[in-house]
Amino acid sequence: MVHLVQITDGSSRRVAVVEEPSLRCLVGVASVYELAMRCLGEGASLSGMALSLAQGEVLSYDEVYAGVLAWRLLAPIDVPGEPSRVLVAGTGLTHLGSARERQAMHRADKAHEAEVTTDSMRMFQWGVEAGRPAKGSIGIAPEWFYKGDGSVLRAPFEALEIPGHAEDGGEEAELAGVYVIGEDGSPHRIGFAAGNEFSDHKFEKKNYLNLAGSKLRQCSLGPELVVGMEFDDVKGEVRIERKGETVWSKRIASGEANMCHSLANLEHHHFKFDGHRQPGGVHVHFFGADTLSFSDGVALVDGDWAEVRFEGFGRALRNPIREVDTMTVPVTVAVFE
Repeated sequence: MVHLVQITDGSSRRVAVVEEPSLRCLVGVASVYELAMRCLGEGASLSGMALSLAQGEVLSYDEVYAGVLAWRLLAPIDVPGEPSRVLVAGTGLTHLGSARERQAMHRADKAHEAEVTTDSMRMFQWGVEAGRPAKGSIGIAPEWFYKGDGSVLRAPFEALEIPGHAEDGGEEAELAGVYVIGEDGSPHRIGFAAGNEFSDHKFEKKNYLNLAGSKLRQCSLGPELVVGMEFDDVKGEVRIERKGETVWSKRIASGEANMCHSLANLEHHHFKFDGHRQPGGVHVHFFGADTLSFSDGVALVDGDWAEVRFEGFGRALRNPIREVDTMTVPVTVAVFE
């Protein structure tokens, strides 16, 4: 496995291979996107090319991670200068834990919860029954949602904002697949990264039809993009810090062993759409969460820190939470005359 990070000093940027406790910079490419497209053009192995180009400056990962150098971490994938070429999306109800929490969130009558089956639980059950088709076959479609283009991606240590129109902002610790589309329209998986999908659970709780709007939020990824890792049984931990103390934490589990859909089925149902196979495009796809602090009554506030860590994915993804002033004046639309 090869772990890649992207870094910038404000005027230039680099890709580096993680060689704990150091970062070895690549020569000849300035982004993971450039590296991936070059590999597609030359029919080369991405891991092999990354290692062959790792002949540049060696930096202290501790100092970059701590923010004491001019270099700082970026999200591990982007299309420099063209965020509209990145599509950020995801699938929900893929983990048993997510189904339990969604069932509780959307149940209409808590007094008769044993008798009530929500649409969310029905969709989860369909995944259990038909989300792992035989190789070469097509299984049932999962729940799918759109988060935005590349402008919603935040780097490690960059704030995740609760917008002024939101009712809440809550972490969702997940794994995400990172993909690039070749010139022939074929999707290629670069690797996986830890992510904080971040959404408005209070707004969604009012009615599950609010799901689409609740997902249109910032999210974070990284710091490391792992190439060549198996998506099988991945354990981790998510925690919320407030004023230097941990106020909530839980173990988390992802990967196919903990999901009702196979990875191949999730990828098929995302890339079956022609619009998702535009040459040169990049996709970040979140694969769902199995636990939320919101379900345990935790409401994130300005100044909190969310930390996501998965075993085998390198250093933790950490982001502060920032609340934006409540929106009190409507957005108006100018009309051409």
